[in-house]
Amino acid sequence: MATISPPIPEKPYLSRALEVSIHIGLVALLAAACFLIVSPFIAVVAWGLTIAIAGYPGYLKLRKLLGGRGGLAAVVFTVALLTLLILPIVLLAQTLIDGSMALAARIQNGTLVIPPPSPDIASWPLIGKPLSDLWSLASTNLSAALGHVAPQLKGAASDLLSAAAGVGLAVLQFFISIVVAGFLLASSSHGARVSRKLAIHLFGSKAEEFETLAAATVRSVTMGILGVALIQSLFAALGFLVVGLPGAGLWALLFLIGAVLQVGGLTLIPAVIYVFSIASTVKAVIFVIWCVLVGLMDNVLKPLLLGRGLPVPILVVFLGAMGGFLAMGIIGLFVGPIVLSVGYKLFLAWLDEGTETPPEPGPAAG
Repeated sequence: MATISPPIPEKPYLSRALEVSIHIGLVALLAAACFLIVSPFIAVVAWGLTIAIAGYPGYLKLRKLLGGRGGLAAVVFTVALLTLLILPIVLLAQTLIDGSMALAARIQNGTLVIPPPSPDIASWPLIGKPLSDLWSLASTNLSAALGHVAPQLKGAASDLLSAAAGVGLAVLQFFISIVVAGFLLASSSHGARVSRKLAIHLFGSKAEEFETLAAATVRSVTMGILGVALIQSLFAALGFLVVGLPGAGLWALLFLIGAVLQVGGLTLIPAVIYVFSIASTVKAVIFVIWCVLVGLMDNVLKPLLLGRGLPVPILVVFLGAMGGFLAMGIIGLFVGPIVLSVGYKLFLAWLDEGTETPPEPGPAAG
């Protein structure tokens, strides 16, 4: 007769709970340590991923032209983007340096002449009288005018240096992000597999739909917000150069930042005031018309580019871009629309689930 072995006693409940808690704690500790290590590079990697997704169609065309050599196409793509980044920065820096040196030389030589303000400026509400008085003082005695606003200039100088440092750091991050985008494009096939697996884990059967939605949103926001801002800035810079505005490169940079923030028209007001004070009426009026056309250009381009090809309303993408920018900075222009668009689609899927009207039975079923 076979002997029956005694059953193995199970672990006590508290012992198993303690073991599971230790495992969860170790996993959480490992995740926190990984996040702490990579946190300084999150913005750079996010920028690189955004650039890679936005430029992937162009990369595919370039790879096809180069006979399917993905590595070479990624190198050419990266060098081209770096050139597009470095060239405007060099031109802007050269413009600022030349303008600053010329201004300093004219101040030292006493040859800097500021034209008197127009009599109409004094009639402006609120700021008209103080602006006209200060402008008149500067036109007759520049040293006294500078001494009058010296405290404000000191505070503005520190803010300007801080802003310049921030711009320099952003340019460096963008430079590194382009290199990261090149590496991501070179290994795009592996990245696509990882992306698909992650989407399957998150969205299940709707993985392909939401993966396509995220990629299309990034490309749409890139063209609809940054693309439109760049186009407007180019036309604005052309107007600045033709009218002879000093520091045209700096004005174009300020307009670009304002256009991204959807307030580009406000940055044109000081330029218009300056042109009216130094140029003839006909030239100033033509410049105003040009500025109005540049400011209204986004009303035509944005509906064409923002939201094109997306299965979500343009308003959702726009609100996501603006809200993301206010919450996370420039990178929020891309993360915000993706999160809001995916959330919008998930909400619609939740509404449709279980509420779809069943099809009516056909003649055969009847």
